[in-house]
Amino acid sequence: MKVTIVGAGNVGATCADVMAYRGIASEIVLLDIREGFAEGKALDIMQCATNTGFNTKLTGVTNDYSKTAGSDVVVITSGIPRKPGMTREELIGINAGIVKSVAENLLQHSPDAIFVIVSNPMDTMTYLAFKSLGLPKNRIIGMGGALDSSRFRTYLSLALNKPANDISAMVIGGHGDTTMIPLTRLASYNGIPVSQFLSEEQLAKVAADTMVGGATLTALLGTSAWYAPGASVAYLVDSILNDQRKMIACSVFVEGEYGQNDICIGVPCIIGKNGVEEIVDVKLNDAEKALFAKSADAVRSMNDALATVLG
Repeated sequence: MKVTIVGAGNVGATCADVMAYRGIASEIVLLDIREGFAEGKALDIMQCATNTGFNTKLTGVTNDYSKTAGSDVVVITSGIPRKPGMTREELIGINAGIVKSVAENLLQHSPDAIFVIVSNPMDTMTYLAFKSLGLPKNRIIGMGGALDSSRFRTYLSLALNKPANDISAMVIGGHGDTTMIPLTRLASYNGIPVSQFLSEEQLAKVAADTMVGGATLTALLGTSAWYAPGASVAYLVDSILNDQRKMIACSVFVEGEYGQNDICIGVPCIIGKNGVEEIVDVKLNDAEKALFAKSADAVRSMNDALATVLG
């Protein structure tokens, strides 16, 4: 299985490293516009093989899309990252042109690939890729919900003082500080609702911390996070390439699901060899439905801004 990752920066390189270490793909191509940058990252990761035991082949290329031909999955991380105080929305004018060009070049060389979008603002960039490429909606996937859910489980783990891998929890809605919806009501610890262990106040704090999880790291690091985003991409790609059919919250194009149309937004999906195999209908209560509708309105507003930028 072959995977191409466009953008060899922190997120792209971490994704490649995790996929190589876990043997998710047999071949990974890292592509970047900076001369020698992807080549250096690929060589550095390859030199880990004898110490970590992986057999994945990594190739770095500078802006040569012919080397990406025949990819099963392509991952787009390219674009500028957030800086302290910058919202994901402020990135739209810069990143829209980059993502559109990259996606079209990738499709030309890998017409059967499944596209995973990481660039921010992620829901809008996923929508842009869907509208630009004309592919079936199952082949365009925004990664954000996988990352947000991992952060949610981490904060629940800290509050419970229990292993994160024993916790099941999901974030739906837009991938933004004010638009994501941590589903605290449905979160569980080994099948037991976390509400049996945590007070309403504690759960509210966990949800609030989750929603600003990215901004918190940006303030601490001076740029966007990369370890958890890179690992989240690898987790998603693993479910595609190995047809694991995991339920993962992803930003996908909806046509009536959850009462919404003509946007890409985070919903629970079964992810397998065809990309989005199914959108899962989780029964939301009235409060959650209202939050989801509000989140969808915000995402739709961002798409309107995209239309303005692209003319």
